[in-house]
Amino acid sequence: MPKGQPSVVPDDGLTTRQRRNRPLVVVHTGIGKGKSTAAFGLALRAWNQGWPIGVFQFVKSAKWKVGEENALRVLGASGEGGTVDWHKMGEGWSWVQRDAQMDNEDKAREGWEQVKRDLAAETYRLYVLDEFAYPMHWGWIDTGEVVSVLRERPGTQHVVITGRNAPAELVEFADLVTDMSKVKHPMDAGQKGQRGIEW
Repeated sequence: MPKGQPSVVPDDGLTTRQRRNRPLVVVHTGIGKGKSTAAFGLALRAWNQGWPIGVFQFVKSAKWKVGEENALRVLGASGEGGTVDWHKMGEGWSWVQRDAQMDNEDKAREGWEQVKRDLAAETYRLYVLDEFAYPMHWGWIDTGEVVSVLRERPGTQHVVITGRNAPAELVEFADLVTDMSKVKHPMDAGQKGQRGIEW
């Protein structure tokens, strides 16, 4: 895309403005670091545009505090940009303790039901469904249903989904997909996560 210009202009009957403002489904997947961080970067841009934002954290601990949460909550309450609502659904690490997470299945489904209600009501302009690829990958939530709901969502609601192992059906449907690959990580050399970098 040289100079921000698309390489193909589809014959879809839409004007340039209509096509430009089309709501997107974005997927950040892969084994590399930065999937959620990239999604929260989108949330910062949405906040700056004055959009209402809904963050739905699936699977990660409800007690776990991420730096972006505090920052986005402060910004959302500042009255200068968009509002930010933060919902936590899970109670266990998404990829470290897979067997201990079976209790999270019901919470993940409840979270998805809330997302569906909010999409139908057009509650937010941007939805960050953090770690939502996992409940689909594990079979807790039907990927076909997710794709159908997202395809039929009303208005101009953008949705970004993060997590490893995003299902092929979701990847095929999404408008923008980034696969975060790992080249190097300090953990490979025995270094644990650190403040300001991992959280």
